[in-house]
Amino acid sequence: MGGDSRDRRRDASRLALAASPTPQAQAAAAELCRRYEFVGLQEAELIVALGGDGFMLQTLHAMLDRHAIRPVFGMNLGTVGFLMNEWKLDALDHRLARARAFTVAPLRMSAETVDGERFDSPAINEVSLLRETRQTAWIEVSVDGRVVLPELVCDGVLAATAAGSTAYNFSAQGPILPLGSGLIALTPISAFRPRRWRGAILPESSRIGLRVLDPVKRPVSAVADQREIRDVSTVEIVLDRSTALTLLFDPEHALDDRITMEQFAV
Repeated sequence: MGGDSRDRRRDASRLALAASPTPQAQAAAAELCRRYEFVGLQEAELIVALGGDGFMLQTLHAMLDRHAIRPVFGMNLGTVGFLMNEWKLDALDHRLARARAFTVAPLRMSAETVDGERFDSPAINEVSLLRETRQTAWIEVSVDGRVVLPELVCDGVLAATAAGSTAYNFSAQGPILPLGSGLIALTPISAFRPRRWRGAILPESSRIGLRVLDPVKRPVSAVADQREIRDVSTVEIVLDRSTALTLLFDPEHALDDRITMEQFAV
């Protein structure tokens, strides 16, 4: 995943505005509407998103659901704002003309429940399996059809993209992956056995299979970013190269540099 390009001729007259329902984001949206003209999402060539990282993920997922993908320039009116630029009212046209574009390919989760229902969902940050009760989960892990861990006893396990590697993955002691590295992080969450397994770094072409060994007694949920599927029995995870999402960043606030510098955060 990854790569960046410059487009100095973006048409700022075809902008749509999306804002989180928080008071701060709504107030900022009102200010922008007084200063600039916006069009509807279907007519837009570019979307300006106001909120935090969670709202950015919601915006990207909404585009995937509608099959109407547009570049997104986010401005932070949330808490962390790792996927966002700094909030500024002025010089929006100039910022968009200078913005660096980063393409991000989502993971694709295919899950089957103990009742035989099947679900398919994209994940921009990560797909995580989490135990539903106080009992640990027992999970078999395979890569490209080969069983690599017959039994992982844990609170859960997750697969993260490079863009998502600084989020839940990093909190679970997983590695930070540079954009464009072509890698996926596979990280255990509070592994009890095998005790020394700290995870794996896999090529983005890998097909990851996760099978819950006792899904009735030890139920497990699968979560693709913010969408949860309860009581899963099997989950397959692949990188969806057919879908490219574009995030725009101020040159001094570029995503690749932010991810790199997270490795030195204390």
